[in-house]
Amino acid sequence: MQQITNTILMVRPVNFRMNEQTAVNNYYQKALDTLLPEAVNAKAQKEFDDYVAKLRAIGVHVIVVDDTLETDTPDAVFPNNWISFHESGTVALYPMFAENRRLERRADILDILESHGFTINNVIDYTSAEEEHVFLEGTGSIILDRVNQKAYCALSPRADEELFIEFCEDFEYTPVIFSANQTINGQRKAIYHTNVMMCIGDTFAVVCLDCIDDKSERKNVVNHLKQDGKDIIAITEHQVINFAGNMLQVKGEDDKPYLVMSQTAYSSLTKNQIETLKKHTGILTSSLDTIEACGGGSARCMMAEVFLPKV
Repeated sequence: MQQITNTILMVRPVNFRMNEQTAVNNYYQKALDTLLPEAVNAKAQKEFDDYVAKLRAIGVHVIVVDDTLETDTPDAVFPNNWISFHESGTVALYPMFAENRRLERRADILDILESHGFTINNVIDYTSAEEEHVFLEGTGSIILDRVNQKAYCALSPRADEELFIEFCEDFEYTPVIFSANQTINGQRKAIYHTNVMMCIGDTFAVVCLDCIDDKSERKNVVNHLKQDGKDIIAITEHQVINFAGNMLQVKGEDDKPYLVMSQTAYSSLTKNQIETLKKHTGILTSSLDTIEACGGGSARCMMAEVFLPKV
């Protein structure tokens, strides 16, 4: 098993804007009222293209698929929420909270991956849970420690406990379940996706322990990470708001590891945090201001890691 991969699937936006259906519990989204929709989309496309170019420049294999204008999918740039790929050749499809995000699921993306030489042996489809208003939004909701076969999940309206446990049984992961909150207008509210407050690399973990209010749950998360030899880099709630939890480690040329994050996230880190990270991994940053503001997601959300076997 590998924790990080050299191949990433990304979806280029064609109709990007703030999604009113996700804004109800994604407190990171902002409307950019001063910009026309065309200008917002153009800025998002430029950020996307620059980001892909940077990933390719360090040797990451990026498969870019264009979003389609046929469906209203303002969040298509975040494919990691509806699909995940596994070394067994299994693909998982996930139930989505926002109705218009369900339109992001595209069978042709599986064909595209197969045309790139990847093998798909099996598809596990959890999407019927939407009929029961039960959701589990992929590697937004679930942080996978693939090597140690552990899955971390902060429960929320977008991460159902029973369905998460079913996923863990299907993929043979040990579930590590907790609640994560942040202060919004003086109130503690559930963090909508685990991947905004936690990232697991090959030898380290970035996590906002302050978000886990329950002491025993916090201790349990720390114990699991320490057990597996992860160097824990704690971030603050302020850094979470700046997307410092929304990072992903990937493999570049010659298998060199890079931790990928937005410029906003990098700028929020302290000198000590950066130095600690650099002991473990290279760092790649890219400006994603428009995508972060309107989409409420960042660098990690834009990448669906491909672990499928090659033919």
